[in-house]
Amino acid sequence: MSLMLQDKVAIVTGAGRGLGKAFALRYAAEGAKLLLPDISLERAEKTAALIREKGGQAVAMETDISQEKSTQLVAEKVMQLYGKVDILLNNAALSGGVDPAAWDTWTVELWDKFFAINARGTWLCCKAIAPLMVKQKSGKIINIGSDSVKLDASQTLLPYACSKAAIHQLTQSLARALGPSGINVNTLAPGLTDTEATKLLSQREAMFAGTLAIQCIKKMEEPENLTGTAVFLASNEADFITGQLILVDGGATFAE
Repeated sequence: MSLMLQDKVAIVTGAGRGLGKAFALRYAAEGAKLLLPDISLERAEKTAALIREKGGQAVAMETDISQEKSTQLVAEKVMQLYGKVDILLNNAALSGGVDPAAWDTWTVELWDKFFAINARGTWLCCKAIAPLMVKQKSGKIINIGSDSVKLDASQTLLPYACSKAAIHQLTQSLARALGPSGINVNTLAPGLTDTEATKLLSQREAMFAGTLAIQCIKKMEEPENLTGTAVFLASNEADFITGQLILVDGGATFAE
């Protein structure tokens, strides 16, 4: 069986746990060599160690994606390690442990934190890594969005939903800007997923019950439900797909 990402070099941000860990493990299983930047070096190293135990190649590094210098160091590191980069999966985000609230009760500090990590951080990673892809005239950028931007419930998660909407605008803008250089940019949008982060929600049971009620597929979304689409978008099979919002949420929402 051929591996879809054989000899590809991938950066997966926030790979220390949750979706990022699942993406990293699946990419490694498909033959990719990995750099795993994470705000927690300890968590990222655990993921890298799992990959190496199975014969793969993975290196962890501590990174704060909201800081430009930190993302520039990621670009330097990937070239030192592998000499190229084929895939950037922008997974790192602020989401877990933040419960729904009325639109006008969010603090300015939390609003700014959502945008600093989710929107600015994703942009800074693209800003650091895209020039490397431009030089080689190829690359895949996958930004992790959210189906919350299409749900009425987004009003109770307003700063999160707005920051994720900004990510898809970034995707569309970069698809136009980078397409002539052979770079594909897409948004992969999960629904509410069972991860370490969502286990911290005080309203977890009610949120999952509400989500299951509107899904076509009546099961809780797991990280592994997303990894196949992430592999496809990173592979040569997706060479003619760019600027798209790919919803993987069990049919809770539909593309328009």
